[in-house]
Amino acid sequence: MLSDVLIICLGFAGLIWGADKFVFGASAFARNVGIPPLVIGLTIVAFGTSAPEIFSSAASALAGEPELAIGNAIGSNIFNLGIALGVALVIKPITPPPSLARKELPALMAVTVICGILMANLYMGPIDAILLIAVVGYFIYHLFSRRRDGVEDDCDSDEIPDNVSTGRAAAYLLLGLVLLVVSAEFLVDASVSIADKLGVSSGIIGLTLVALGTSLPELAATVTCALRGHHELAVGNIIGSNILNILVVLPFPGLLAAGAFNSDLFYRDYAAMMLMTVILLLLCYPAMRRKCQLGRMTGITFILLYVGWFGIMYYQIH
Repeated sequence: MLSDVLIICLGFAGLIWGADKFVFGASAFARNVGIPPLVIGLTIVAFGTSAPEIFSSAASALAGEPELAIGNAIGSNIFNLGIALGVALVIKPITPPPSLARKELPALMAVTVICGILMANLYMGPIDAILLIAVVGYFIYHLFSRRRDGVEDDCDSDEIPDNVSTGRAAAYLLLGLVLLVVSAEFLVDASVSIADKLGVSSGIIGLTLVALGTSLPELAATVTCALRGHHELAVGNIIGSNILNILVVLPFPGLLAAGAFNSDLFYRDYAAMMLMTVILLLLCYPAMRRKCQLGRMTGITFILLYVGWFGIMYYQIH
């Protein structure tokens, strides 16, 4: 089992480093061939933060382990709210910006509700996946329309590398892609091996070990933004990541490994994700109206919710 844990750690490192190189190479390559920074920012750069979850879930589905993919998506969202946001708030209170009330928070709630409706029959199939992809298409179209009409500022082109040759960019793109694919394959194989040795379902490993590893970039980014006083980025990073995990990660098991899944993934794990999302909204809207902070007690509350969910899962396993 020690070798499996080592492979998983190397897989996490490969996924995170590969995602960084893939985004760097793809962004530079796209810029060199004349694709506008707006398009690059809304697609390639935005894709980067969820690339570990996307590739690990795709590999899980291809390996015939849909519960590992579903558990990864839901577990990552629970980790983002309970640990990433909770720890950031404990370290430094955050003032949620009013702009979240108009777009991000309603979008997160709507996506979470849609996810629950699709999972309620304890089956994830092609129709579910297509519906989620359709929602992605709607969001992208809506975002492009608003940006094109000048409703929002243009993408920050500083995030897109320049002065990088096309050949070098293509090399980084291919290197990142290979690392993502290979790391995801090794991560899934080792995760399934650990699940077999522990006598638990692959969904449990996806909810815990895989979700923790693939969510480490969100934890680091959220804490860093909070410490630097970038409150909008700190909260927005969590919300955006959770939306992408549902809309982009969950379709893979539906498309590549359709079938029924363990009821605990819905009644225990989805319920925990929904509860924490509702609490986030109930805390953010009054804070935005009063222009006050989400303090350390709020952070402790989210951490305790995560610990409580984890404790229930541990109790049920044993």
